[in-house]
Amino acid sequence: MIAISDNVQIRKDPPSGTILINRPDKHNALSREIVSMIDQAFQDFHQERNVRGVILTGAGDTFCSGTDLVQLQETAEAKDAMQQWHQDANEFRGLIELMLRYPKPIVCAANGPVVGSGVALMLASDLVVASDKATISIPESLRGLSPGLTMPLLSYRLGTGLAARLLFSGQTIDAATARELGLFHEIVSEDFVWAKSQEVVSRTALTARESHQMTKQFLTETVGEQLLMQLSIAAANMAAARTTLAAKEGIAAFLEKRDPDWDKPTEF
Repeated sequence: MIAISDNVQIRKDPPSGTILINRPDKHNALSREIVSMIDQAFQDFHQERNVRGVILTGAGDTFCSGTDLVQLQETAEAKDAMQQWHQDANEFRGLIELMLRYPKPIVCAANGPVVGSGVALMLASDLVVASDKATISIPESLRGLSPGLTMPLLSYRLGTGLAARLLFSGQTIDAATARELGLFHEIVSEDFVWAKSQEVVSRTALTARESHQMTKQFLTETVGEQLLMQLSIAAANMAAARTTLAAKEGIAAFLEKRDPDWDKPTEF
């Protein structure tokens, strides 16, 4: 592995390139620095002709636990908090759009739980190979936050009815349910997630590059013609939700390992 930063590493195993979120002690939570480094890694692999597909995975036993709530709480204390949250949301939207428009197939190797904003990364991928122990959860409503960019992506993949079920409840679904819904495409034992993902990339490498580019362009800009506009609205929604009293209480409760008191009077 080559380190782009301490928390993001890349590796070339033609025909694939692998991007590893390497923050297992924090369950691969997404800080703004990690989002930036993932974006850079995708751009680097774009230039590599012998990389025909990219595998996105996480270190340890979790794919991604979502947004780094410690960093979110620390930002709340800054004078430019609102400006920073809008910048963070727009940079994450930029990464998601980059993935949707990416000319090479992206395989999400979900080696474990996929949570919150990590679900957005998974949904922006083209194919998902998951561990039989992987789960999906979107707990933002339990933290006083907005699911943000996950909302339009989930609606695009599942339709609004099933999306609402997952978004409102914050429930965790197991690998079998995720496959039944079409969110996981392949399920293997946890030790074979990367190997299976490499196999998937190898199969796609047998086809023409131009075909992949045209297919992704059609899916994103024709079938999903409203998606890109919805992502912009969702990013603004995501940033605005972070300014609320509910977010302050929800994040604090989670970090303090207690139940939130949604009626608790507080000032932001």
